[in-house]
Amino acid sequence: MTAETYTKARFWKCALQVNPAGYLQYRGAEQQLSEDEYNRQLLNVALENHIKVIGIADHGNVDAVDSIRRLMNEHGIIVFPGFEIASTEKAHFVCLFPEDTTTTHLNRYLGELGLSDPSDGVRPSRYGGQEILRRVEDLNGFSYAAHCTDASGVLRQNLVHVWQDPLLKAAQIPGSMEDLKNEQNQGYRQILLNKDPNYRREIPVAIINAKDVASPEDLANPKASCLIKMTRPSFESFKLAFQDPGSRVRLNSDRSEKYFSRIEKLKIVGGYLDGIEIDFSEHLNAIIGGRGTGKTTLLESLRFVLGIQPIGQAARKQHSEIVKENLGRSKARVEVVIRSSQMNGRRFKVARRYGEDPVVVDEEGNPSSFSPNELLPGIELYGQNEIYEIAQDPASQSLLLSRFLDKGKHDDEEKIIEAVNRLKENRKKLLEAQRSVADLEDEVARIPKLEEKIRQFKSLGIEEKLKIVPLLETERRLLHRVEAEELPHLNGAFESVRENLPDLTFLSANVVDRLPHKEDLISVRKKIDELKGKAEDLISQWQSFYEVNYQEIIKLLGAIREEIAKEDEKLENTFKELPAAEGKTGRQVGIEFQNLLKDVERIRPKKALIENSRKLLSELSRQRQATLNDLSEIRSERSARVERSLKKLSRKLQGKMRLTVDPEADRQPIVDYLLACNMDNVGAGRLKWVFDAEDFSPVKLAQRIRQGADALQGAGWGITQTVADAMARLPQEKILSLEEIELPDCVSIELNTAHEGAENYRSIDRLSTGQQCTAILHLLLLQNKDPLIMDQPEDNLDNAFIADRIVTELRSAKISRQFIFATHNANIPVFGDAEWIGVLEASDDRAVMPLDHQGAIDVRDIKEKAAEILEGGRDAFNQRKYKYGF
Repeated sequence: MTAETYTKARFWKCALQVNPAGYLQYRGAEQQLSEDEYNRQLLNVALENHIKVIGIADHGNVDAVDSIRRLMNEHGIIVFPGFEIASTEKAHFVCLFPEDTTTTHLNRYLGELGLSDPSDGVRPSRYGGQEILRRVEDLNGFSYAAHCTDASGVLRQNLVHVWQDPLLKAAQIPGSMEDLKNEQNQGYRQILLNKDPNYRREIPVAIINAKDVASPEDLANPKASCLIKMTRPSFESFKLAFQDPGSRVRLNSDRSEKYFSRIEKLKIVGGYLDGIEIDFSEHLNAIIGGRGTGKTTLLESLRFVLGIQPIGQAARKQHSEIVKENLGRSKARVEVVIRSSQMNGRRFKVARRYGEDPVVVDEEGNPSSFSPNELLPGIELYGQNEIYEIAQDPASQSLLLSRFLDKGKHDDEEKIIEAVNRLKENRKKLLEAQRSVADLEDEVARIPKLEEKIRQFKSLGIEEKLKIVPLLETERRLLHRVEAEELPHLNGAFESVRENLPDLTFLSANVVDRLPHKEDLISVRKKIDELKGKAEDLISQWQSFYEVNYQEIIKLLGAIREEIAKEDEKLENTFKELPAAEGKTGRQVGIEFQNLLKDVERIRPKKALIENSRKLLSELSRQRQATLNDLSEIRSERSARVERSLKKLSRKLQGKMRLTVDPEADRQPIVDYLLACNMDNVGAGRLKWVFDAEDFSPVKLAQRIRQGADALQGAGWGITQTVADAMARLPQEKILSLEEIELPDCVSIELNTAHEGAENYRSIDRLSTGQQCTAILHLLLLQNKDPLIMDQPEDNLDNAFIADRIVTELRSAKISRQFIFATHNANIPVFGDAEWIGVLEASDDRAVMPLDHQGAIDVRDIKEKAAEILEGGRDAFNQRKYKYGF
């Protein structure tokens, strides 16, 4: 596609009061340029300043029209021929006519407009301003009030009756509306803004700049031109623009650069939409067509290529089925060109073939590591009836609202997740430490009994003979520690040093060669390299030293074990010499006594371990409490941030909706958790108190459980004895897990159902289906730099609401956000003044949308097809006659 295909409306720069070379004579000056040279310079300035339309308006003279028109047309500039005349009230009007109007006709029009002396164009007409407006309209022309605030203007002349005439569609001012603030009492500005009751009009006048161009360089002045929105620049589209000046007429000074994302192009190869190519407008786009022509499929194809997941469950199912049916069978490929605000306005192409992931390339065609979601993080796409589905589901509403919350809220969520993960890790360590302490205490508790048995054996007189037994046991324990723990730890320490030696790739020649302080960085690299080499030498020396000493230590340990073995042999002989007792042989008595001594020596060091384990347990408990305190603080900050965000949102919604938050008020997760604990005689009915309990939190509940059944019943939450006893028996692991439960906020969405007068807010769950969808739509239309794409947003809404509320918001919001809608409702593309309308039709089991099916409502073919297709048909369109010109 090229600009010459004219498939979407855009603002074209129009200079509507351009004078020919001879105009200077009217001002009493002499023209220094020939007519041809004047026209050539005029063309050059027009091209340099991207002026697309010129209105020729000499005073009562049209002789120079053809030479200017011929030259301009050769270079793609449209010329509206015309003239400037004065009324009997001496107010000036510029009268313009269709581009193909001949000079013969123009001269006749001058006569029909009642010039007192046709040979003297500067003299006033014999008609008043209203009659001139009527006659120009009858001649299929267009007239505007020239210099309306100057001496020859209708406002300076106080021509209220002319100003209020509906046929006066436009008025020219010398500069910007801001300039008029300097005028005393801002009288003209109030009139132009339609705020002066004495001059009030039913439809405001369009405000234009059209400074008299008396020399070619005047054309470069921004005050010599204005912006008119048209699909293909033509007189028909030009006139139609002034039927909706609020959307289609701008001063150059009104335009401010808006930075927002947009989907610029769409191309589909294969499947039901094979061959579809669209050059979207950056503003409002409307896809229309009869049922079954592929509107929904087109939007779901956009969802497919961008990898956008529907919020609603039914919407997810519908998306999957549509994509599989219309793209899957032929392995179709969808391609879009997007401009990303997130990436500072850079363009990317995203393509996806069925069965594959999206592929992203930049403007130069290089593969990009960014995903579509990273390029358009705020894009929203809602399928048919998905708005209704969201309106029924609080979880979906919370997900929808999350995009409006301050970035800090998302940071809070990450901190909360991190803190909860620390709690979970702490729980594992805490339970392990508790089990360790319990095991140690059980073993140490055996020592008194073991020592009593030892005393009984001592009474047999064998203590002296077996006094070496505990000493040998201590030696075994020491040998095991040296070989199994200390030597590996020593070796591991140096291995850790080796593994952490620096990798100097980060300072390689390839990295530093182009840097401004290359030589200094090379010196740094050499010094670090020297340190690394010295460390490697030291580690190598130490490794050799370690190996030698390790072998010697192992030999020494082996020797000691041999000596211990000899002592064991001696003990065996000693056992044989022991006297029998209570039916046990001397050997049996000796072995039993030896085992008792071994047990005592093995357990005795664990007394010290108990103290250390208790300290660890205490430290873990302290850490857990600190994390719980941190979590409480973060949750408070998050709640305050959410509340501030919702207040800001409510202000933006300007009395349409009210949003409030009840922090951590959704207690269903607590009930679900307690039911999963499978407590005796505790079902859902006995846990209803959870929803009503005041001064409640999972952490506080865990504290009361630890304190016992009486504390639970004394909390004032209405817990029965049965439930309190059952909860008091919960194991420690369950109580700790209870502290880790995150309770979602409850956000209240209320709609103002009063159309006028006192506000009347009602909760979304008490609204009708249409009102629920209205509330969701209000949220979707809030400011966002990424596109909003919707399939039939009018579903479940009445026409009056769409025309009065939604369309009004669309017209305002589309200046700084792209909208793409599939719709049956005429109000959206018509009163929303869609810059691009695409008409889908079915042909031979596939959808088609040729270039002549794309354009805005000022294109005759689009207008005709829209009248046939959109809701209500031609009769409904005729009710919009003023805008459409039927």
